[in-house]
Amino acid sequence: MSGPGAPTAYVVEVEGGLGVDARAFAREVDRVLTDPRSWGAGGRRAVRRVSGGDVVFRVTLASPTTADGLCAPLRTNGYFSCASGSRAVLNSARWLTGADAYGGGLADYRAYLVNHEVGHVLGRGHEPCPGTGQRAPVMLQQSKGLDGCVANSWPYP
Repeated sequence: MSGPGAPTAYVVEVEGGLGVDARAFAREVDRVLTDPRSWGAGGRRAVRRVSGGDVVFRVTLASPTTADGLCAPLRTNGYFSCASGSRAVLNSARWLTGADAYGGGLADYRAYLVNHEVGHVLGRGHEPCPGTGQRAPVMLQQSKGLDGCVANSWPYP
């Protein structure tokens, strides 16, 4: 999200021991959220990653076990990611390998994962597939399947 006005502050957190380069993860989250197709809606909202202090939301990369705990009482079964309050919890297994049901490449899936969970943090609910062959809304649960839609990583493609 990039654009005019006071930026929405967020922080990136990476659980230790995942074997993931925390700086590279943070750069990828930044790349996604500052893309004009993301929640910035073509420049109408700004976002800025900070190292701490007062933030509007957090993007946390966590092991499947930790994600299950952070997402409770939602049942993520060691597989799914979630939004919990002001935290977008990304399951590290999905970050590293994607989801077969998504049907797109890993980079696209990662963008979807960030946008979907941050969408929840911003107050968006799930959306259905609008019709066979159409672009999936980013708020469709694409990790579970596409319901006839075509995979999509972005709220404003």
